[in-house]
Amino acid sequence: MYSPSIFNDNFVDDLFEEVLGFPFNFGKKAEIATGRMITDVHEFDDKYVLDMELPGYDKNDVKIELEDGYLKIEAEHNEDVENKDTAGKIIRKERFTGKCERKFYIGKEAKGEDINAEFKDGILKISVPKIQEQPKVESKNYIQIEG
Repeated sequence: MYSPSIFNDNFVDDLFEEVLGFPFNFGKKAEIATGRMITDVHEFDDKYVLDMELPGYDKNDVKIELEDGYLKIEAEHNEDVENKDTAGKIIRKERFTGKCERKFYIGKEAKGEDINAEFKDGILKISVPKIQEQPKVESKNYIQIEG
C-alpha cells in the first residue's frame, strides 16, 4: 500500500502526483507553490463582483490600485517564524510566503471612487460598476480663416 511521506519533499512522489493527476487534481499543490489568487467573477446588471481567495492574508497585506484602466491587486505575506513550536521543529511547511498579483482590465473610464472592496474571512470582494461605453462623436473642428 502506497502512502505519501509527510516527512520530506520526495521528488519522485511529487512528480507522479503532478503528472498522473494533472487534469483532475490541479489545484491545492499548485496554489501553494505559486501563490495563485483564485478569483470568481460574477456579473450583475449594474456591476461585476470579484471574489478572490487570499487565505492566510490580512487586510493590511493587500493593496488595490487602478492604473490606466487596469485594476491591480497585490498581496504580500511574509512569515518570520522560527522553525519550532511546542510539538517540535517544523520539517515541511506548505504555506505560501511572498508576493503575488493579478490584473484585470476594467476600462479607462473607471474611477477609483466607484470601486468598493471588502476583506473578510480570507476573501477579498471587489465591486466594480459596469461602465457604459460612450459612443464616440466625431465633430468637425473648423479653423477660422482670417483675412
